[in-house]
Amino acid sequence: MSDPMNPTTGPARHPELVAWLTERLQAFPHWAHRAGGTDLFDFTPASLGVLDDLIRETFDDADDIDSATRLGDFVQGAVWYVGEMMCRTHGMVWQYTPEPLDDGTFPPLFDPADTPALDTPSVAFPGAAPSEGFYPLNILRRMLIDEDEIGMPVDDRLVDVLDPDYLKDDGAAG
Repeated sequence: MSDPMNPTTGPARHPELVAWLTERLQAFPHWAHRAGGTDLFDFTPASLGVLDDLIRETFDDADDIDSATRLGDFVQGAVWYVGEMMCRTHGMVWQYTPEPLDDGTFPPLFDPADTPALDTPSVAFPGAAPSEGFYPLNILRRMLIDEDEIGMPVDDRLVDVLDPDYLKDDGAAG
């Protein structure tokens, strides 16, 4: 079990998160090339517009992302890119705090057997509680829905995550 106060095992140092971040950083040039070109994914607001268009062209709805494709290179790269943009823009840090399963064990990062929100990495301000994080996978999913769980219209765009007001909207990250 990770101790949030221990920097070697806390949410920002979880071994699976560190391995995933290293893998995603190394895979980024290839991912960007396959997604349209490394010059398009330069960590600017315009690059989120490009990714937004690609997500909408690739997936019909959030369930498409919840399928096995969430383990694929495109979704993994998109999750990393959105989270990395939030870290670079807002000074956030990556974290991973899995919820224990009924048997007391923890699911793996991006558990292929299930699709809960909490088996994926999040980004949060340093020192924030895990519950105060934003889940890039959920941000991608949310942009593919027309209305939220209470019937309110949703028209999220990826570039919205760069707006400081986005961080104040409790319903934005899910």
